[in-house]
Amino acid sequence: MAGAAAPQSSNDFYFNPIDPSFRDNPYPHYPALLSGPPRKFNIFMPTTLVARYDDCLAVLRDHEHFSSRPPAMLQQMRAEFGPFAGATTMLDSDPPAHTRLRRLVSRAFTPRRIKDIEPRIRQIADDLLDSIERDAGFDLMEDLASPLPMIVIAEMLGVPPEEHAQFKAWSNQIIEGGRMAFGGASPAENMKATSQELRSYLAKQIERRRREPGEDLITALVQAHDEGGALASDELLAFVVLLLLAGNETTTNLIGNGTLALMRHPDQLGRLRGDLSMMPAAIDEMLRFDSPVQSTVRTCATSANVGGTDVAAGELVFVIIAAANHDPRQFPNPDTFDVA
Repeated sequence: MAGAAAPQSSNDFYFNPIDPSFRDNPYPHYPALLSGPPRKFNIFMPTTLVARYDDCLAVLRDHEHFSSRPPAMLQQMRAEFGPFAGATTMLDSDPPAHTRLRRLVSRAFTPRRIKDIEPRIRQIADDLLDSIERDAGFDLMEDLASPLPMIVIAEMLGVPPEEHAQFKAWSNQIIEGGRMAFGGASPAENMKATSQELRSYLAKQIERRRREPGEDLITALVQAHDEGGALASDELLAFVVLLLLAGNETTTNLIGNGTLALMRHPDQLGRLRGDLSMMPAAIDEMLRFDSPVQSTVRTCATSANVGGTDVAAGELVFVIIAAANHDPRQFPNPDTFDVA
């Protein structure tokens, strides 16, 4: 709770992304942030909270003023404890570095490749659901939401089935360690050890694909190149780690949050069951209503003004995506879940 802003009146706000009670249900706290310009805040360094839809969009589209590169303190912590070992990724880079990385990586994610793996993804989901049906009861997160993306990503990377559980354990430990670090706590030494184990494993897989190319994604990434060259070894390793962590966390959260929304709104579940052509819109609504990623962060590169609030160079800017998705200026009746 240290460093969090505690409410004192109806106009005050509370924001603490590492507080379990806040993480369980942050939405009651967002209207106060949406009611006025971005607020100042200090969790472990000066920070500006950006919540309104237009303000969030302005920050996310302006890489010249709001950089994806973390401040030096966080960069050092990530290099020592994190899974990327200081290597640049698409997550924490700006153009032109981001443009180059995205262009190279996209060569491994062609429309044909995505289309080709769709039947396998459906088969994995069917197998998991068939297993559930043979049991008396089930836990959605444990039996479907968690294993589905992990199995898909592991298979894409060419990881054998007997190692899928280890992949999941690595992913969970690193993500939780990252949450601790962002709250200002020192990451545990086991996060550092876990990151090293994961990187060592994947580095061996990458080297094996260089010698023995296959049909998997690691091989495609090894072979990806353009007129500017190919992915450097540390960039390639960092992207594979990023795919494992980000792909796993976001998809798991979407399945869980989306199903919870449907269960809490049986009328909407009935509408969707009655017309499955609404599924694309329903998934978009799940993403809006209870965002799998609640917020993202930028660093103010040069002094700027967002929605009437001055932001100094070097400040963190917390972009609260979930609050923006409940901004009544952008979404009429934002707290209503509507699959259409």
